[in-house]
Amino acid sequence: MNKIAILKIDMEINGFSSALHPVIVSDDQEMVLFDCGHKGALNQLSDSAFLNGFDLNKLTKVIITHHDHDHMGSLADLKREYPWVKVYASAIEAEYIRGNTKSIRLQQAEEQLELFPEDQKEHAQKRIDSLRLIEPVEVDEILEDGDVLDICGGIEVVATPGHLAGHISLYLRQLKTMVAGDALVVADGKLYRANPRFTLDKDGAYSSARRFINYAIDTMVCYHGGAISENIKESLENL
Repeated sequence: MNKIAILKIDMEINGFSSALHPVIVSDDQEMVLFDCGHKGALNQLSDSAFLNGFDLNKLTKVIITHHDHDHMGSLADLKREYPWVKVYASAIEAEYIRGNTKSIRLQQAEEQLELFPEDQKEHAQKRIDSLRLIEPVEVDEILEDGDVLDICGGIEVVATPGHLAGHISLYLRQLKTMVAGDALVVADGKLYRANPRFTLDKDGAYSSARRFINYAIDTMVCYHGGAISENIKESLENL
């Protein structure tokens, strides 16, 4: 029997609390986690999983939608705690997760540091320092658009570049649930495009969001904003 839980992790950004929503799905043999939160979030992740009836000691796979720090920051801690867990990502994002290529966000932060007024540079430098602390992790399996993992009722890989070049979303076929990562956000019960400030390719992000219309989706889960189960197609068309 397939089970799913939408977890909640609280992350503080610039003095404001922001909720992150990793997802766990399981069947009789596998337990899969989609994204794992920022650095230092492992205890929150484990507690949220437990409250939803899941034990991370039974985790078998982690799928990372993209390499942003709030999606993979706790991955190294997770691998140390559960070393048997296999890590999955797209080929593009795997290069960043493995540390072969410097994080896009770190590159941006370093390049923009001198643009900040003097009274803001200390804060900007702290962000750079925090991004430099994200540890690389080996990716065990590469996922490509259209791949289907024959577990948990079928997990289909949907390439959704835009926010970052290798961003992927995951469609849970049996549950008719789309795990959208940062391809979209939920606010006030509606779907919106991700923050353009953090979207590398806005046209690509728009095209990626349009792909969701082709799927039978009963629940859409966004990393920022959580899940919605009503008027999904209408919201997508209104984008």
